[in-house]
Amino acid sequence: MADKHELRDKGLRLTPQRELVLAAVRALGHSTPEEVAEKVRLTHPGINLSTVYRNLETLENVGLVQHTHLGHGGATYHAAEELTHLHLVCGKCEAVGDAPLDVASTFVNALSDEYGFKTDVSHFAIYGTCSNCQ
Repeated sequence: MADKHELRDKGLRLTPQRELVLAAVRALGHSTPEEVAEKVRLTHPGINLSTVYRNLETLENVGLVQHTHLGHGGATYHAAEELTHLHLVCGKCEAVGDAPLDVASTFVNALSDEYGFKTDVSHFAIYGTCSNCQ
């Protein structure tokens, strides 16, 4: 379960659904709203998908979760404390891997220095071909 104090510290009203959704996101890692709903329904069968979507949006607005687009489908969500990596998506097998954010530091710094553009590389996926498919 999510820490009750952490939700209150973000100014959120404590609800069982909110705690369950945050705990599911943390347990699953990168997951779709549908996968989060399935996980929550294991212990709370009455929760519906619209409740999961609303809570994901609320949790994202206060910085506890973040969404990323890892493919052609909808967004996937992960806990904000996991914002320490880039998302690497294989275009052949669709495997998702991670790389440390500092791998992109030269690129991010160049965009900032040369164009005055601050980049959040944790929010998008980098597509290519994994070592297994090469």
